[in-house]
Amino acid sequence: MSGELKKAKRFFGEFKTFAIRGNMLDMAVGIIVGGAFTTLVTSIIGNIAMPMIGLLIGVDFSAWEIELPRLYGSAEPSVLGIGAFLNNLISFVAVALTVFLLIKFINKLRKKHDETPPPAPPEPSKEELLLTEIRDLLKQRTDEI
Repeated sequence: MSGELKKAKRFFGEFKTFAIRGNMLDMAVGIIVGGAFTTLVTSIIGNIAMPMIGLLIGVDFSAWEIELPRLYGSAEPSVLGIGAFLNNLISFVAVALTVFLLIKFINKLRKKHDETPPPAPPEPSKEELLLTEIRDLLKQRTDEI
């Protein structure tokens, strides 16, 4: 039993290390911000873009539904929400396009950062040059002896 207890403690210790690591926290923040961003895009698409598209085309997409025939005497008709699906489809495309452009921008910055050469080492001072010369002379003398 103590062997299994040690394994369990080691497992939970590894899990704790994994969960507290910075990458895990970054991922959690990304998921939260992504959820908020998705809500914002969904609102923009549903409340601004789709009514404007509907105005231009002359169709109100939000209320665009297809009623299915009633089967087995059901009281409520089944409805296909085509407008809601189109809103969600456009929201998905908008979020995917935004994420694509963001990643493309980050990769461009990363590539530019990777291409910049490292700075050249600073020139040695007069004291360093003098000390180097003295060192070389002393080494030369000890080699002669």
